[in-house]
Amino acid sequence: MNKILIVDDDTKLTDLLEEFFKGHNFKVQSLYKPLETMSVIENFYPDIIILDITLPDVDGFQVLRKIREFHDTPVIMLTARGDISDRIVGLDLGADDYMPKPFEPRELLARIRSILRRVNEPSSLVDILEFEGLLVDKMSNCLNILNVIVVKFTLKCCKN
Repeated sequence: MNKILIVDDDTKLTDLLEEFFKGHNFKVQSLYKPLETMSVIENFYPDIIILDITLPDVDGFQVLRKIREFHDTPVIMLTARGDISDRIVGLDLGADDYMPKPFEPRELLARIRSILRRVNEPSSLVDILEFEGLLVDKMSNCLNILNVIVVKFTLKCCKN
């Protein structure tokens, strides 16, 4: 089950989104205090983050910068600030998508599914990584050390 972290101070919106996404087989956690975002990411391990810009204490752009320092988790900016300059800043800072409010939840769901499909597909660019006797074979999902299979893994082996 994929996990969504929603960072938005609008509790009515987050309650509606939680109910909507849970009805589509997502595990959802909402966060109203952006300063707690990093610790929640470390404990919840979201597959995607929905982030507002206008937040108390710090803005969503600052939160996004902090997320990108440590994580490559996909982020969709969902905000009432829909000016082209805000969209450009959000995307340039590392957001994967940007949706202005008001929005249609079914479109947001479609964008989330599209991003997760892209992120969860194994990359065809590099299928085998090798360094000094250590070999990671993404096609067979194996970790080899000196030609001995040490670990057989899945794509979600590091997530809860």
